Amino acid sequence: MRRPLSRLILLLCLALPAFSGSTASSSAAPHTFSTEELIDGFMKTVFGLEYRSWSWQPYLVKKYAGPVRFYVHNMATRNRRPIVYRFIEQMGKGIRGLSTIVVPTPAEANFHVYVVDRGQYRDVVRRHIYKDPTADVPGRCLVRVVSDRRGISQSAAVIVSDEGDFLFRRCLVEELLQGLGPMNDDTSLSHSVFNDRSRHSRFTTFDRLLLNMLYHPSIKPGMSLEQVRPLLPAIVRQVRPLVN
Repeated sequence: MRRPLSRLILLLCLALPAFSGSTASSSAAPHTFSTEELIDGFMKTVFGLEYRSWSWQPYLVKKYAGPVRFYVHNMATRNRRPIVYRFIEQMGKGIRGLSTIVVPTPAEANFHVYVVDRGQYRDVVRRHIYKDPTADVPGRCLVRVVSDRRGISQSAAVIVSDEGDFLFRRCLVEELLQGLGPMNDDTSLSHSVFNDRSRHSRFTTFDRLLLNMLYHPSIKPGMSLEQVRPLLPAIVRQVRPLVN
C-alpha cells in the first residue's frame, strides 16, 4: 500500500550571536574538498536529524521539482530589492538544474521573501509564517518550507534589514538556500552557511557544490538516504566542473 502524500512543514531560524567589527570573507584561501567531505556535507544538510521527532518525512529529499518563482516583499525602510534580486539571479546561474524567476505579483510566487526591519519581524512572522497572532517568534531571521514526496510547494523567508549588512547578507544567503531544500544546520561544516557558528555571508564554494548535488537530475524529491547514497560519488564528479 502506498503512503498518502502528506505535507511536511519545516521552520528554521538563524540564532547567530551578536557580532561586531569586520566580517569574515567567505572567499578566503581556496580549499579543495574531497568527495568524502562533500558527501558528508550533503548527508548532514539534506538528511539532518534536527527533526527526528516529527515524522519519517525529514529523511526524504526536499527540493523544487519545477521553477522557483520568487516575490520580494520589501517592508523595510531601506530598499533591499536590488540585492535580493542579484542573489536570486546568482542562485539560478550557479545551481545547474534550478530555474529561478522573480514574478510581478505575490499570487504567482512559490517562494516569498519578506525583508523587514527588526521592529516588524515579530508581526510579519506571526501574520505570514505562523498565521497565529500570539505565537512565539524565534531567531534573528527564518525560513519556512512546505514539502511532500512531490517536492517543495512553498517557501517563505523573513530577512532583517536594519541590523547591519553582515546579518542581512548572512540571513539572505542562508535562508534562501535552505528554502531550496538543505534544511539542516551542522556545526562541523566550517566552510558552509549551514552552520550558525560560521562567519560566512556569501554563497560559498562548498555550498554551491552541495546545491548542485541536490539539484542534479538523478536526485528526485522524496528519495530516501538509502536511494541517494550510492549515486553521490558519481554526482560529485559531475558537479565539480560546474563550480569554480
